Amino acid sequence: MHTIWKGSISFGLVNIPIKLHAATEDKDIKLRSLHKKCHTPIKYEKICPVCEEELSQDDIVKGYEATKGKYIVIEDEELNELKKATEEKAVEIVDFIKLTEIDPIYFNRSYYMSPNDTGIKAYSLLREALTETEKAGIAKIVMRSKEQLAVIRVYNHTLLMETIHFPDEVRSVEDVPSVPEKSDVSKKELETAILLIDQLTTKFEPEKYEDEYRSKLLKLIESKQAGKEVVTPKPKEEKTNVSDLMSALQASIDQSKPKKTKKAAAKRKTTGKKKAE
Repeated sequence: MHTIWKGSISFGLVNIPIKLHAATEDKDIKLRSLHKKCHTPIKYEKICPVCEEELSQDDIVKGYEATKGKYIVIEDEELNELKKATEEKAVEIVDFIKLTEIDPIYFNRSYYMSPNDTGIKAYSLLREALTETEKAGIAKIVMRSKEQLAVIRVYNHTLLMETIHFPDEVRSVEDVPSVPEKSDVSKKELETAILLIDQLTTKFEPEKYEDEYRSKLLKLIESKQAGKEVVTPKPKEEKTNVSDLMSALQASIDQSKPKKTKKAAAKRKTTGKKKAE
């Protein structure tokens, strides 16, 4: 399993060198955008709309929009200094809580935690302590240049870290439009709804749920491939300067022809008249 972060978790005087591994994966089927005419993948370029220039990564800096149209430029060196200052701090479990106290709206991403060779005993100690107390640890960690709040808990005999949102990242429910304040449902309607919920209540078995859209899309792709409905991008035509070259050659020929002088033209005109007489 790929390691995405290395560091240590500590609680009290106990320090645990650990590695993080993504616990989930995105299985969305990625579709490319093609040019309908020739089936060539569309290329997205970074172009400055003012300078009308295509930009490389070296031409791009980061900026914070302080007011509309006005930016404060943050240099990469400044960001790296901030990142280094925070990442060098130990990731410490600051509190222990009951997991049920955290509303699911706070949860973000899940990561498996594995110990380094020197941290196996401390890893086991934390795992067993959390299991016995049925609690989870709250810690802070810096990942991808962002400080995140995290919950450390036990999942299937493995320590699991789940990043959670900070309180100011969760939008207020008061901003949700059209939520009714009072209930207009009758007692009978409520009892019927509760009865229906009871009838549909079952044990959670995640393996019985399937992404039906993804399955159908995969079958569609496989059937098209079997039927050889596969398109190939039209080869890019190499631009040549043949037409320009022909124009240049023709212009050169025209320029090399002797120019007709008025005197020569008049002489030919006189000679022509004499022959006619």
